[in-house]
Amino acid sequence: MLLRVLVSRELILLGLRDLRAHKLRSLLTALGVIFGVAAVICMLSIGEGASAETLAQIKLLGSQNIIVRSVEPARPQQVAQQERSIKKYGLTRLDAERLEALPGVSEVVRMRDVASRAEAGARRAHGTVLGTTHTFFWVVHVPLARGRPLSSLDEELHDKVCVIGATIARELFPNEDPIDQTLVVRASNLATPYRVVGVLGSVLTAGNPAQGTAARDINREVYIPLTVSDLRYGDLKVTQQGRSREIRDVQLSDLYIHVAHQDDVLAVSQAADRILRFPRKDGELDYSVTVPLALLQEAERAKRTRQIVLGSIAGISLLVGGIGIMNIMLASVTERTREIGIRRALGAKRSHITAQFLIQTLMLSVLGGLIGIALGIGMAWLLTTIVKWQTIIPLWGVALSFLVSVLVGVIFGLYPARAAARLNPIDALNSAARTA
Repeated sequence: MLLRVLVSRELILLGLRDLRAHKLRSLLTALGVIFGVAAVICMLSIGEGASAETLAQIKLLGSQNIIVRSVEPARPQQVAQQERSIKKYGLTRLDAERLEALPGVSEVVRMRDVASRAEAGARRAHGTVLGTTHTFFWVVHVPLARGRPLSSLDEELHDKVCVIGATIARELFPNEDPIDQTLVVRASNLATPYRVVGVLGSVLTAGNPAQGTAARDINREVYIPLTVSDLRYGDLKVTQQGRSREIRDVQLSDLYIHVAHQDDVLAVSQAADRILRFPRKDGELDYSVTVPLALLQEAERAKRTRQIVLGSIAGISLLVGGIGIMNIMLASVTERTREIGIRRALGAKRSHITAQFLIQTLMLSVLGGLIGIALGIGMAWLLTTIVKWQTIIPLWGVALSFLVSVLVGVIFGLYPARAAARLNPIDALNSAARTA
């Protein structure tokens, strides 16, 4: 046992001495592994960062929720006089009651879009003012930064209070605590003051909020009690743009259906779609159904596919690096034929020669892997700092790339090592003498 340890230590020292004697050649040999590992880590971190925001927003909406939204149906262009008429479409209170009766549904959260602007003094913020119930804040996993959410008491007493998103809070109250401050909502020629009782935490949005999951940006929303919105604004929403005015009659803009068990989400979503479709005319659907669980499963499948593709592309660099190591080591065997012959003549076994060259290639791959890890992390940091891309370095990706680099060294170093070990001592000495 002691002899094996001493032999291993001697072989390691021999490998290190040969690497130091040919520094430039060793560096060039390891470049393929270095860039291969760096490419794997950098590309995986880009892929992780690209999908992190989408996954975070989908999870925020809740895997046990089904989102139903009012959508204006496509209609042929109307004459100017008809354009001034009231547009009536979307979800109704009767729809909500029918959905509440579905088996497996534990809660249906009603929401109404009442305005698109809020003010505080001279400051204005554009967003969405929504009337909703207190259950919204536990059905949708919205983080609360300060204050409190809406309560059932607020609805019963018709209190003019509100909870605001992080961006609204920053724009209307940049240098002060928004809690207990007053903002004004302008809708249907009414200016109504509301006291801020809660501020939501900042929520990641998937790219452009207008194209994000469920097409909403929670950071730019203001929530008031649904009873207050019904009492003060009714079902009509008037939008003034220049000289044109648009009047919409929409009872409910959104419904969040919370399903008791996650396994029933897809079945309940199909049943909800059938219930909503039944009383409506064919081709005039004025709602859309979004299932975050299905979106989450699809996003995770896309993420896995992206990881495989990016990892495979970057893994080609490691393969090329392994071929480079094998070529250099084969040249090294030819160059060190005399040394191999002398060692064999002095009693070295084939296993000793194999171990000597294998340890050398292993050192190259290990050092290359470590340098590649540092380079890959540095490249990911530069992308985040300079290009402003979100990158997330997966620990499993770092470990996998290093393991692959070590395996590349072993696999591609084994053939040159065995070729060196199979050299006949006499032929090796004679060949070296003829060369000299």
